[in-house]
Amino acid sequence: MRFSKAFIPTLKEDPADSVIPSHKLMVRSGMIRMLSAGIYSFLPLGYKVLKKIIEIIREEMDAIGGQEFHLPALNPKEIWEKTGRVEAFGDTMFHVKNRDYVLAPTHEEIMTFHARGVLKSYKEMPQIWYQIQTKFRNEPRPRSGVIRGRQFLMKDAYSFDSSWEGLDKSYELHDKAYRKIFDRCGIKYFVVGASSGAMGGSQSEEFMVKSDAGEDTVAYCESCGYAANVEVAQSKIPAVKRHEVSKKVYEIHTPNVKSIDELCEFLGIDERETAKSRIYIFNDEPVLVLMSGNDEVNETKLESALGGAVRPAHPDELKEITGADAGSIGPIGIKFRIIADLRLKDGNNLYSGANKNDYHIGGIDLKRDVPNIEYFDLRTVQTGEECIKCGSKLEVFKAIELGHIFKLGTKYSEALGAMFLDENGKENPIIMGSYGIGVERVLACYIEQNYDDRGIIWDKTLAPYQISLLGLNMKKEPVVSACEKIYGELTQKGFEVLYDDRKDVQAGVKFADADLIGLPLQIIVGERGLKEDLIEIKIRRTGERLKVKTAEIIDKVQALI
Repeated sequence: MRFSKAFIPTLKEDPADSVIPSHKLMVRSGMIRMLSAGIYSFLPLGYKVLKKIIEIIREEMDAIGGQEFHLPALNPKEIWEKTGRVEAFGDTMFHVKNRDYVLAPTHEEIMTFHARGVLKSYKEMPQIWYQIQTKFRNEPRPRSGVIRGRQFLMKDAYSFDSSWEGLDKSYELHDKAYRKIFDRCGIKYFVVGASSGAMGGSQSEEFMVKSDAGEDTVAYCESCGYAANVEVAQSKIPAVKRHEVSKKVYEIHTPNVKSIDELCEFLGIDERETAKSRIYIFNDEPVLVLMSGNDEVNETKLESALGGAVRPAHPDELKEITGADAGSIGPIGIKFRIIADLRLKDGNNLYSGANKNDYHIGGIDLKRDVPNIEYFDLRTVQTGEECIKCGSKLEVFKAIELGHIFKLGTKYSEALGAMFLDENGKENPIIMGSYGIGVERVLACYIEQNYDDRGIIWDKTLAPYQISLLGLNMKKEPVVSACEKIYGELTQKGFEVLYDDRKDVQAGVKFADADLIGLPLQIIVGERGLKEDLIEIKIRRTGERLKVKTAEIIDKVQALI
């Protein structure tokens, strides 16, 4: 491709609305342009990379027996209502105003709809169906460029099996395929246990990239490789001590004491002697949640424990429910459901709110005073806590989700009536899995891991072109002649070349654009070098420069690429 004919609108300055490196560099290098918040157009340079990622995904999905579909993005709303996901997605789902249609945020329902009509016998399974298709989610705060958008490209795959052992095999096939995809794309990633969220199902894993731009938070152990999204992560942390003798319950006047830290300072106690109370609403009923000290409630774990969506009680609800405002609430005298984090199991001599403003209660024995209490893992893991597997220190950090695999089970097949006959002629729901990759996220995450202060650094696999050919003064006939010869020979041998043949552009601008776009090799043809029969090759990643005889340039490029 000749630069003079290409549409590659590079920019010298970072766009005002960009924060993370991949967003800045994708805009500056002419790969994307924003149409509206969370909606991006891919320009030719960016779309070339996207197509290479898609082809890698397609090859690995086909290798495990996947069959490619292309499903409508416009879906009848009634199908989604049968699985309860219109409500589950809430405002995230786009609705068509004048028709009962929605824009698909994913395609479990539609794939199940098609499976229902054709997979009637165990003999017709297993099946793996996939597509690479546009999805729509009304993200309230789209940001970080293409990492979180309102319209995006996803590879979504679905497995259909007649047994749980078959689902295990399908899940393992996708796990291996995903590792190959990300390895081939040159991305450093790790795999974490995760929550299935609105997708439902049992086992779930996320393929993640460490990044300050991430919206997921991950607990990771460098020693043994344990990794989990904080939605499900656990750590080894001491339980609250149970003393041999339990004190009697007594009330303490604690004026203006609202937080655990203020209570500890006021009473001269350790935070591990306190039980913090929070009120949540579940199925329109209040639930009191007890946590040790300053431990934070992990709402995903709480929803898993309770079996459905929750919300924190509003400040104006607290007094009506408990008789007190936040900071003075506790378990004594509560008549509704009480659950507590496992750290507090059978703890005694604890301090908590008295359900009366400006008062707390001491001497609480959860075993004695709260007989119907239930215990679950409810806390959010923190950096420095011990790994649940090996005891080493955990690190908690932000990460970007590249891909997510779920064992869905029969959630969708039961809701939509996708049944099959087993070998005994008995009717059963099809057992499903769901497997997604954010295609644009693969591109953005590669850039997040491969750039410097001059621009992107591509490896040959994903690079939009393999070679930048720079003619430094295209008004000089020897330079033009040498460039045209090299361009012709390289393209004839199958190399992808971006030939900067612009005549009215200074050498400094060409160098800057070449580094910004970041192709693996730069071939620099200048009048001074040609006088010595030499052409320069620059390796973008290392900055290494090689002087090569004109006649040897093609062989050298072949050896390097």
